[in-house]
Amino acid sequence: MDIYKNNQPDENFAPLASLEDWDNDVLKRYPDPSTINEDKKEADFRDYDGTEKDGVKEFYRINHKYQTYDYVMQKKQEYLSFDKKEMPIWDAFDFLNQLVDDSDPDTDLDQMQHLLQTSEAIRNDGHPDWMVLVGLIHDMGKVLCLFGQPQWAVVGDTFPVGCAFSDKIVYPEFFEDNPDRYDPVYSTEMGVYKRNCGLDNVHMSWGHDEYVYHMMKDYLPEPGLYMLRYHSFYSQHRENAYNHLMSDHDHEMFKWVNLFNPYDLYSKNPNQKSWAELKPYYEALVAKYLPPTLKF
Repeated sequence: MDIYKNNQPDENFAPLASLEDWDNDVLKRYPDPSTINEDKKEADFRDYDGTEKDGVKEFYRINHKYQTYDYVMQKKQEYLSFDKKEMPIWDAFDFLNQLVDDSDPDTDLDQMQHLLQTSEAIRNDGHPDWMVLVGLIHDMGKVLCLFGQPQWAVVGDTFPVGCAFSDKIVYPEFFEDNPDRYDPVYSTEMGVYKRNCGLDNVHMSWGHDEYVYHMMKDYLPEPGLYMLRYHSFYSQHRENAYNHLMSDHDHEMFKWVNLFNPYDLYSKNPNQKSWAELKPYYEALVAKYLPPTLKF
């Protein structure tokens, strides 16, 4: 039985003022180590009730209620056929820029500028050019919002479905409303998986990470694909909550995820070079790795 068509919240309901609210929430939970006050206890950074906006809390309530194993499988079937649109990546960035919220007083940067801040920080530190490209495209999956997906199915911390939800996931109490919480299989530690089966055999909650990974899996080296697929999997790369599902190979690859994560969270350069200055480099980089058009 498909419980989702009748029970999902209105897709136009948006508890976040903009998608950037989720990014800002992650920064509150996992601040740049260089800015942490040594007198503040680590546990204080997970005091959600003391720091979160009502919109963020409501976002996670909805996310945790509806991100079920069946929902994920349904959305993979619907969106991973990549039959919604075909366009050059530069048109995709223009498309993505439609997500800018003109009412947000805290930023006048479009999505492209945010991605460039990440990619330029990676490039300035001398990392491989494919990692620079990962920085440029890591949030491109947010175009899902423009294909009709609600916020809670586009951004948010990601986590495995089909097994017990970890109490290390943000707002774990909201999983009480998720039907998988009471399923005799999905509610167990291993669920539908085998111990240390490897994350490639695990279904993650649906969102922009999983979407862009599948879009790029034929074009980038494996470390870059791990960065794309798991950059929002905070309960693992910050809390080590799912070691029982990870293989030795996953642990090796997560060294790359951990390398990428600070660039994703902390690369905010107000003196970013203009697109006119950066364009020749990025056009050549994209042409090196990606086809002229991408399917969305």
